Amino acid sequence: MILGLNLSFAVKRWLEPDVLASMVSDRFGVKNVQFTFDLLDPWWPEFIRDGLAKRYKEAFAEKGVSIDSVFGGLASYTYPQFLSPFAEGREAALIFFKRAVDMTLALGSKVMGTPVGGMSNRDANDPVRRSELYAEMLGLLKQLASYGKEKSLEQIHIEATPLVTEFPHSPQASVKLMEDLKDADIEFKLLIDWGHALYKPLLGPEADIDLWFSKCGPYVGSIHLQQTDGLLDRHWDFTVEGILTPKMIKDATEKASLGDVGSYLEVVPAFESPDDEVGERIKKSLDILRQGFDA
Repeated sequence: MILGLNLSFAVKRWLEPDVLASMVSDRFGVKNVQFTFDLLDPWWPEFIRDGLAKRYKEAFAEKGVSIDSVFGGLASYTYPQFLSPFAEGREAALIFFKRAVDMTLALGSKVMGTPVGGMSNRDANDPVRRSELYAEMLGLLKQLASYGKEKSLEQIHIEATPLVTEFPHSPQASVKLMEDLKDADIEFKLLIDWGHALYKPLLGPEADIDLWFSKCGPYVGSIHLQQTDGLLDRHWDFTVEGILTPKMIKDATEKASLGDVGSYLEVVPAFESPDDEVGERIKKSLDILRQGFDA
């Protein structure tokens, strides 16, 4: 298995490229990371943004760490993006994600990923409106793919989320989305998050990772690891007791022949948590996962 690390844990803490790259490589022993929009904002003026991206790219390269992909974070996830109730909002989202493609390439990666956005309460509860927004979302994603092809991006990864107000939220919806994007100019893949896939209040009997992997396996491009209780989207580290074990993760991943797909620990600690505690919990979590995978 490829055990990587999403850099969400570093937000508001370890911001200097050399400090973060050294921490990831020397302290954590990680060689594959998923960069986050929460460290660099695609909206920033490009001459500033791309200059900072170059610093991160060089710092990680110097430590032999691969930036496998660049992914949307908490900040960008709060906005409705491609499912905004406003045409202007959806247009802004396309501009934003095109800028995210540019930032991804400046960081030296060829893969950009994100959730697609969220509907308003009114739109989510109107079947006709849901259908209209889905169709428009597909068109916008294909426009984004065309732009990505022009810029030499290779893949776009779409994250399945644990909300019925978003696309996709279930195994069936995930497969449908991938099928509907088959004719895009570059390849779309799914990112499956263990905590989202096991969210019982929404999914009920479909909160089953074997079901997700069996249905979506051919489309899976990356995976998020988090400890969870299945009752909320926790994004806990693995020093916390939950329903996941390293053996469960290893067995399910191997059973689905997804061992060559990057699995990235994605921990979202409280901002007020002490830095030393967060760093130690990330290290311990990675050690716990490695020991379980090697067992």
